[in-house]
Amino acid sequence: MKIKNLLIVSIVGILAIIMNGCSSKSKQETITIGSKNFTENIILAHMMADVIENQTDLKVERKFNLGGSNVAWKALLNNDIQMYPEYTGTIVSNYYQEMTGTAEETLQKAKDLLKNDKLVFDNPFGFNNTYTLAVKKETVDKYQLKSFTDLAKVSNQLILGSEFEFKDRPDGYPGLEKVYKMAFKYVKGMDHGIMYRSLNDNSVDVIDAFSTDGQIKLNNLIILEDDQSFFPPYNAGPLVRQDILTKYPQLAEALNRLRDKLDERNMQELNAKVDSEGLKEQKVAHDFLRDKGIIK
Repeated sequence: MKIKNLLIVSIVGILAIIMNGCSSKSKQETITIGSKNFTENIILAHMMADVIENQTDLKVERKFNLGGSNVAWKALLNNDIQMYPEYTGTIVSNYYQEMTGTAEETLQKAKDLLKNDKLVFDNPFGFNNTYTLAVKKETVDKYQLKSFTDLAKVSNQLILGSEFEFKDRPDGYPGLEKVYKMAFKYVKGMDHGIMYRSLNDNSVDVIDAFSTDGQIKLNNLIILEDDQSFFPPYNAGPLVRQDILTKYPQLAEALNRLRDKLDERNMQELNAKVDSEGLKEQKVAHDFLRDKGIIK
């Protein structure tokens, strides 16, 4: 009887050790990917998560739609997330408040600055999603607009619909005020998702937009020329903590499968599938990866 009891205790003990070990291993092999709060960034984050799950044994927790740039950035620095999709111009201008240059110069500067915070920006996706200003054709015709300089001359008669963070970012409205002397009659802060609706119902006259927004083409909007090249390059790619790359070197190889796989045109098409056709970001991302042979 004693032997039987000892055997039972031993088995229970061994099972407890195994279960604890499995639990620790499971927790250790989970990474967290975040995203900002707009369609494109969520699609890209799903691509990163899908390719990692497809190419490695790591599990991915998806903390998407966190908020604006500064929210995602702080989450990364605090290790609440280990990576998210980011843009070179945002890194250099917004986080470090340094001057940008050409696409190549801005990419290299981003990499150099990030070393101070033990972060890595490698494997760019292949497209530049720069900020721009969009208006309806009626507005172009009424004020004879072609460029940001033209817009600045009549800005005091117009209302700008702006993402909340664009109102305060140095590479946003404050910079436009300084460089172009823009002074809109009113600036309405709003989420990215309702800016196009606000423009169409004439609640605003101008909106800040991303060059890869699918709704630009859908709504037949006119993009004005940034004739003083104010907006920097915003080349997209994964922004990753160095410690997680060191711990799991297989991550770099997995993310490399996304390198140069997107351009402005197909990113705009993917965004349109969500914003115009109502498809889910995760499905759009997964279908693209599968169709391109990036995952099986």
